[in-house]
Amino acid sequence: MTKQINLGGSFTITKTSLSVNRMGYGAMQLAGQDGDKRVWGPPRDVPGAIAVLRDALASGVNHIDTSDFYGPHVTNQIIKQALHPYPDDLVIVTKVGARRDSEGSWLHARSRQAIIDAVHDNLRNLGLDVLQVVNLRLGGFAAPDEEPFEEPLSALAELKQQGLVQHIGLSTVSASQLAEAQRITEIVCVQNFYNLAQRGDDQFIDDLAAQGIAYVPYFPLGGFSPLQSAELNTAANILLIPGTSSVKHLHENLQAAALQLSPETIASLDSIGGPGQ
Repeated sequence: MTKQINLGGSFTITKTSLSVNRMGYGAMQLAGQDGDKRVWGPPRDVPGAIAVLRDALASGVNHIDTSDFYGPHVTNQIIKQALHPYPDDLVIVTKVGARRDSEGSWLHARSRQAIIDAVHDNLRNLGLDVLQVVNLRLGGFAAPDEEPFEEPLSALAELKQQGLVQHIGLSTVSASQLAEAQRITEIVCVQNFYNLAQRGDDQFIDDLAAQGIAYVPYFPLGGFSPLQSAELNTAANILLIPGTSSVKHLHENLQAAALQLSPETIASLDSIGGPGQ
């Protein structure tokens, strides 16, 4: 029997009834790979992927980050196969605003109809009547772009009014874009590229905390291009929505919630993102 792990305490998402443990699970790696096409098609070991999801929940995970453009469709279908009907305390956060072409490229999909279609794809493949949190994916792969987004966000807000979406978040956005978005609808979370070497959001994180808005960093160790640092290799596994397709690796990731870092280790890690790094 899997032992429950202390996952860093809990956090209640502002102005919602959703309470999640601070370490969740990122489902992107559940999809397979076809040559150079990453996050594409089914995994080699579907039963293994199902086992990872079930073991994550048995370990105490109650927050899964996903999207229907992972696979595409595959990741959400595996989540449904593994976990449906879902536990009452499970929070599934998904994303819209992108799509995949036949070459596996990640393309923008931000028209009003694209947002509507994406929400319905997520509902169908997850087997849900309502999505708890939907992040609107903006920007490029790792950094915000100053681009208009009133059309896709307004479409998402309409779907919220229709009862198909409970709460809305943003992904890959700047502080000014958040302020603009809040004039359209309430924003409960922000998911941006952030790690020890990418610290541009430090002040943004403080500002979000003051508003009670959750911040969920993606690629905390560099993503597809992992950070290279002797200090990091020695000291830390800093993950909030760690993703893996291995039960063994899942347990290693979740143990990061119990790490106790000395002041010296923290100073060494801080140096990774310092001047000239």
